[in-house]
Amino acid sequence: MKATNELKMAWFSQLKINHLIHISKGLNTKQCISFLLLFGLFTNYVNAAAILPTDEYNITTIAGELKSPWSMVKLPDGTWLITQRDGHVVVVKEDQQSSIKLDLPGLYVGGQGGLLDVVLAPDYIRSKEIIFTYAQGKLDANRLVVAKAIFDGIQFSKPDIIYKVATDKNTPQHYAGRALVLPDDTLLISSGDGFDFREQAQVKTSQLGKVLRIHLDGTIPKDNAFINHENRRAHAVFSLGHRNTQGLIYDYDANHIISHEHGPAGGDELNYLTAGTNYGWPVITYGKDYSQARISPFQDYPGMKKPLVDWTPSIAPSGMAYYGSKHSAFPSLHKHALITTLVDKKLYAVDLTTGQFEQSAVFPEVSGRLRDVYITPQGNIAILTDGKSAKLLLIKPE
Repeated sequence: MKATNELKMAWFSQLKINHLIHISKGLNTKQCISFLLLFGLFTNYVNAAAILPTDEYNITTIAGELKSPWSMVKLPDGTWLITQRDGHVVVVKEDQQSSIKLDLPGLYVGGQGGLLDVVLAPDYIRSKEIIFTYAQGKLDANRLVVAKAIFDGIQFSKPDIIYKVATDKNTPQHYAGRALVLPDDTLLISSGDGFDFREQAQVKTSQLGKVLRIHLDGTIPKDNAFINHENRRAHAVFSLGHRNTQGLIYDYDANHIISHEHGPAGGDELNYLTAGTNYGWPVITYGKDYSQARISPFQDYPGMKKPLVDWTPSIAPSGMAYYGSKHSAFPSLHKHALITTLVDKKLYAVDLTTGQFEQSAVFPEVSGRLRDVYITPQGNIAILTDGKSAKLLLIKPE
């Protein structure tokens, strides 16, 4: 297969468009026509600049017939582990596919709940520890938890829970559930707002609608932003004002933590995360409620961070991976965030180098509801599709 030369930026961020529309207000008809012509030329120029170089590649299927998978990781020996929300881990080793049911304490499978993310402990080569996030409890009281298990290449040990989100909810939505090991070996965990509890995203003593930071043994780092808060539930909070964060990556070239999250009807976001920062939900949003009712009159508010990118209409970003300078397979993707989408059904590459966040749809043969993306050490790109008969695909240069 061959990547097309027509891989252009899908759109400007809504913020830029709103800004240009604001500039055009008050112009007379002739001035408006001239402005729009200039805007069209400028758009074509930026789109052309955003075209990624042509790369020849092939796409192979690593695993098939997956049942509502959520995430994946590749072990140093080449084995793939794929989580399914029903609590199974699909193991792909030497082209053989098998399934192992994890003995997860209190696993709750319902709505968007179930087994979610999987990441390797930073000392995996020595410890063989795998980190999982999953929903625990029952419909009337459930929560996101973090667990660790040892994988000996054949079986998993009984997972040990190292952390529970301290705030229960009675909805089966918005767990977020993404995990990211930082360079200092602490762990970030995204916790969703529970859908019906969005106001709690602004409450420091609630752990809903937050990104949390813990040690890998479940203890709380002493340098967390709210460690001196009188309520211990605030001690784990890294950032607040999130809706449903399902993308977390670390850009090691620029030393940025980057997240994306689902908005309601519109208002999906890309953010740089910093400790102690409030990202606004639900006080500031570019989206509307699913009924099209207004959630908030504000798109900015003192003390709250506006998104770097707003996707309206929603693309429903799911997974995200950082294609850094250490990866060699696709040099044209260096310093891009790769984002899978559920509604837009495309893989996007977002350029992180200029501060403009130009976006290109890449590898157009990979389409449909896309759940997650993973970069191998060599820079090959794995894409996990979504649904009851999903696949894990691998994109490699020819």
